[in-house]
Amino acid sequence: MGPNGIRAVWRVLIFGVAATVFSYLLAVAVRFLFPGTTIGGFTILTPRAIYFSHGTLFLLTSCAALVMAKIERRKYGDYGLPVKSAFGKDFWVGTAIGFLAISGALLGIFAFHGFRVTGLAIHGNTILSATIAWCIAMVLVGLGEEFAYRGYLQFTLTTGIGFWPSAILLSALFGFAHGSNPGETKLGQLSVVIFGLLFCLFLRRTGNLWWAVGFHAGWDWGQTFFYGVRDSGIPAYHYLLDSTFTGPQWLTGGSVGPEASIFTPIALGAVAILFSCVYRERRYQPGTPRPRS
Repeated sequence: MGPNGIRAVWRVLIFGVAATVFSYLLAVAVRFLFPGTTIGGFTILTPRAIYFSHGTLFLLTSCAALVMAKIERRKYGDYGLPVKSAFGKDFWVGTAIGFLAISGALLGIFAFHGFRVTGLAIHGNTILSATIAWCIAMVLVGLGEEFAYRGYLQFTLTTGIGFWPSAILLSALFGFAHGSNPGETKLGQLSVVIFGLLFCLFLRRTGNLWWAVGFHAGWDWGQTFFYGVRDSGIPAYHYLLDSTFTGPQWLTGGSVGPEASIFTPIALGAVAILFSCVYRERRYQPGTPRPRS
């Protein structure tokens, strides 16, 4: 015990145990209700696969966070996703900027003759159904990954070792977790770490994760569905545009896709600078437990 209750390291461990227990219970339920169904471990991105993988990730970490909220006498929203701000202005602004950022990175590759759109990959009613399916999927990606890496864990470690040490540690873990993706490279993982630090900047200045969730969803939706390029080394199913890459790996990203291109950190750096100029106040302030009435 510390001056503010259970120390951060023990809270993180309890959170991990709770998430593991919920994961086991969910696995048993899925095995019983849907024999033969597996969660995660896919080699091609589909909306359905993401519903299972990232929907599960968000569910498990949220359930574990609710347990911790009870123990710590906090609200679930204290950990970065306040319900009152759900899908509000921050989310939509973040989504638009995320889409513009991936478009800017691909435009840079195009300017050096490394990227070209060759036509539509889907037609007719499939465009509408695929657009809706991928929108839902990428919101789940944003919610799942942001809350898992920058929700409860970021909040709790901040109270123990400070914000940026926690951000660096969890962003490194975020990059390491992507290493198992087929086609991923060290440069791609480094890019993921940069993404993680940028998302932490969004959290630091806005006070919650909704801007980061929107940016994450907008970038991945543009990358995976709209432009139809690889996402962290994984190709997608039923994307909108056919496109091709030609040129050296530093330009195109190689097997990873544009995330490993030199233009991705340039685009993210530009976003960080512009964001910091507009959002100057540090709103993220994890405090002490609050007694509930």
